[in-house]
Amino acid sequence: MSSPNNLALDYEALAEKKRKALVDMHRGEGSSKKARNEDISEGIMDEIMQAMNYGSRRKSSKPKKRGRRMGSKNKLSPIIKSMVGDATLHYGNGRFKEAISVLNEVVRLAPNFPHLYHMLGLAHKALGDNKRAFQFYMLAGLLKPKDPDLWKLLFTWSLEQQNVSQTCYCLSKAIIADPADIGLRCLQASLYVELGDNQKAAESYEQIQQISPENVEALKSGAKLYQKCGQIERSVAILGDYLEGHPEEADLSVIDLLVAMLMQNNAYERALQQIEQAQVTYYLGKELPVNLKTKAGICHIHLGDAEKAKMFFSVLQFSRAHDHADFITEVADTFMTLGHFNSALKYYYMLENDDGVDDDHLHLKIGHCYLSLGERMQAIKFLQKALQRLENNVDARLNLASLLVEDSKEDEAISLLSPPKNCDLHNIDQNSGTSKPWWLSEKIKLKLCNIYRAKGMIEEFVNTILPLVRESLYIESLGLKIKVKKRLRESVLFERVKKVDDQQPDGVFCGSRPIVTPADRLKASRARKLLQKKAALKEEKKAAAIAAGLDWHSDDTNDESEEEHVKEPPLRNLLKDEEHQHLVIDLCKALESLQRYYEALEIIKLALKSGHNILPVEKEEQLRSLGAQMAYSTMDSKHGFDCIKHIVQQHPYSITAWNCYYKVIPRKKLFKTL
Repeated sequence: MSSPNNLALDYEALAEKKRKALVDMHRGEGSSKKARNEDISEGIMDEIMQAMNYGSRRKSSKPKKRGRRMGSKNKLSPIIKSMVGDATLHYGNGRFKEAISVLNEVVRLAPNFPHLYHMLGLAHKALGDNKRAFQFYMLAGLLKPKDPDLWKLLFTWSLEQQNVSQTCYCLSKAIIADPADIGLRCLQASLYVELGDNQKAAESYEQIQQISPENVEALKSGAKLYQKCGQIERSVAILGDYLEGHPEEADLSVIDLLVAMLMQNNAYERALQQIEQAQVTYYLGKELPVNLKTKAGICHIHLGDAEKAKMFFSVLQFSRAHDHADFITEVADTFMTLGHFNSALKYYYMLENDDGVDDDHLHLKIGHCYLSLGERMQAIKFLQKALQRLENNVDARLNLASLLVEDSKEDEAISLLSPPKNCDLHNIDQNSGTSKPWWLSEKIKLKLCNIYRAKGMIEEFVNTILPLVRESLYIESLGLKIKVKKRLRESVLFERVKKVDDQQPDGVFCGSRPIVTPADRLKASRARKLLQKKAALKEEKKAAAIAAGLDWHSDDTNDESEEEHVKEPPLRNLLKDEEHQHLVIDLCKALESLQRYYEALEIIKLALKSGHNILPVEKEEQLRSLGAQMAYSTMDSKHGFDCIKHIVQQHPYSITAWNCYYKVIPRKKLFKTL
């Protein structure tokens, strides 16, 4: 297939060639030219039209059919032919505006001839007006829908304009005009994938495979896309149909993909049947490929037949590990997933002992196996190796810290969980798109504070966990998760709606509804609702102003709307988990021991507010008692009185609260007199 870009170049070269020919003829003798004027109008115009038929037709060696050519009934009248000849001469001599003027009149008289619109497109393109040129080319295409090369050219132009809907429209027209062009169908499938429409993309690839049965890549792509759509059986069916249609020789990758899909669907017996069928059909008297042997062994593991699995895996033991690293890793991962840790270690060590294998996660997996087997020293050894290459792996760091604490190596655990000494904690952008550093993880901070608490390091315990507890309680005390509002200008909202509703009223393109991604449709829907809400609010204000006899002036200066994003608390379900309840109480006690009463009272107030009907009664009483004691101990009587007053208002039947309240009142009066 010639590419659309080459077609455009062919058109321009052809037009230049004809223009030179016309100029030479124009320079001939005047009487001769006058005598042959009609011949130029008819002969050369017919030739130019035939040559400009988008470069797609070649002379056929087949004998011509007798009778009238299809479409030759509607011929141009002699007058119009003469006008077209004049326009052709203008165009050939570079007088494009004069050519356009004549062609406009011709189109008015004979509007159903696609070649006239094509000539208008050429003339406008020569003047640099690509928008009008495209519109006239589109008109030519609509009048000549079976011309594939023209639609390919329009498709190329639409790509350059980055108009997705127009591109899809022209591409579909080109496919209708030339259904056998595999390249066009592949482009269409790729566009559907880019737009997130996996269903249509899968159907396109399936159509490609039906047209070209040997196109294995289209077959596999369609099967994978059907799998993404949740249509596993359809994927299996089209792959199975391919194998049935190739009883003597088939692409190995199709068998591998079919078996892999069945295994992912936990259909291990069916997968084994496919492998056995492949053995009989394609590998009779020969060894199965390593990938199929590996998959057969994994199926036997899942089915509980370890002995048969070992027979299939023997091929991996007599080869260099780095030659089959992926297969060995797949076997080892399967053993570890099913809880056969010793067997998993056997295959992981095959990789670990081979210098040609470079796997960042290998030591981590070995460490997890030893951790599950209870071999602490070996687990520590390999987790430390893993963190040398995977320093941002939070789970590995937490597991290693737990093992160090169990070995009474709390200082090493603290060092492992503390931020690096050379990092700048104040200049880290936690809201950036990149993943945050490991030391900012809530899990890391929680583990570290528990170690500090167990060692009696009160101040370090408080400084580590207080910010997380305060933020979590504040968010939960609101009764709802905080909605962070992002400001959006009204112009942005209109653009989102326009992207879905744009029908290009100023152009000739009037295809189907614009093709956009589901995410863009959702954004457009929300934007439309926000605009409607804003318009309704403006109408209400206008009506109210008119009713009050005031002049109405629309305030469009605040051209912003709000888009809400939910913010989750750092420590989720803080007051529902018993361990976390003890953490909050211990934090308040630690703050009291450090005489940081105001911070402790703030935590108690937030905990009682957000924990209403959640905290057990004894935990609430414990918090109230702590709050009452600190309210009495604080030097600022006003702050202390407000706290105990809040506690009494929230819990009017608590004797402890009222006793503290009456102890604080005299101190408050005393401070007033000073």
